[in-house]
Amino acid sequence: MMDKNFIQIHRAMDRAVAESVFPGAVLAWGIGPNLLFHRAYGRTDETCGETVSPHTIFDLASLTKPLATALALAVLVQKGQISLYTSLGEILPEARGMDKSEITLDMLLRHTSGLPAHREYFKRMPSSEPRSALRQMILAESLETAPGKKEIYSDLGYMLLAWVVEAISGRRLDHFVRDFIYAPLGLSGLFFVPAEAPRPDRDSVAATSHCPWRGRLIKGEVEDENAWAAGGVEGHAGLFGDGVSVYRICNEILAAVTGEETKVLDSKVIRSFVRQIPGMKRMAGFDTPSKENSSAGCFFSNRALGHLGFTGTSFWLDPETGLIVVLLTNRVHPTRENWKIRKFRPLIHDLIHHWVSSESNVNKPV
Repeated sequence: MMDKNFIQIHRAMDRAVAESVFPGAVLAWGIGPNLLFHRAYGRTDETCGETVSPHTIFDLASLTKPLATALALAVLVQKGQISLYTSLGEILPEARGMDKSEITLDMLLRHTSGLPAHREYFKRMPSSEPRSALRQMILAESLETAPGKKEIYSDLGYMLLAWVVEAISGRRLDHFVRDFIYAPLGLSGLFFVPAEAPRPDRDSVAATSHCPWRGRLIKGEVEDENAWAAGGVEGHAGLFGDGVSVYRICNEILAAVTGEETKVLDSKVIRSFVRQIPGMKRMAGFDTPSKENSSAGCFFSNRALGHLGFTGTSFWLDPETGLIVVLLTNRVHPTRENWKIRKFRPLIHDLIHHWVSSESNVNKPV
């Protein structure tokens, strides 16, 4: 017989599909390495009615920032090739003598670089050498504040961090994370879709929006226009993944934060990334729950870390309890103008906490 709180979680997900919070979703959660719940709901594509499976691939959008770019930087720190306080001018000759020269990697990771939040570079990027053109446009941007003074959540900063990974390692971001993070962890379900690579099987991927600029339904290519125009691999967007793979990389992060055994990440380095600075909301690469109206709900501790993705994806993990919650949806399908998920996210996280709070349930898969 199902526990009443489990029934509430299951019904909430079904109701979200019925009420068009999102067409489809995968919910995976558990305690540390113990995945307790992994269910699929709804449709991957409203145009043809394909159903979501537990293995459906989603465009992870800004989960790229913590799960690819920030972790790549962490590995480079582990290797002794950089530190969080290395400046752009020390790495990129193109940044020397500019107002961005003294911006540190920590500032970029914590969104305190002073760079603007977003720019529609895709409207003026050339088809030849688009990534090089993108980088030059970012370097030419005027800073909105002095570096280190204010948090401005910025896609631009993470585009520069992808350049940093490439400059230091000699490998493109997608190749670096595949070889040094995902493959060692056995995570074949986390990957980028570069322009030169074959598209994943359309039946296995959740559709996103009908893009006015590209003039088609987006499925198996990155939703973010800047990432797409740059070739599909960028530091702010471009990562795709399934629920279990996202859960497993979150568990590796959790283990590093709590000092448990890890396969790839160094505990000391990750702890330096998740160190909270008074007066700042974000860690290096990760968000923390807002004090009011948090997407994580009411019960994650102040040590929790996570991130949201524009397409309707999220993860939260809590070093205090070991709880990991991964919610992958395609809320932008077929239109981006659907924001119902803002009310739904805290609801589902609170329901999961109610289930976990019953001690008899903690190690019982459902």
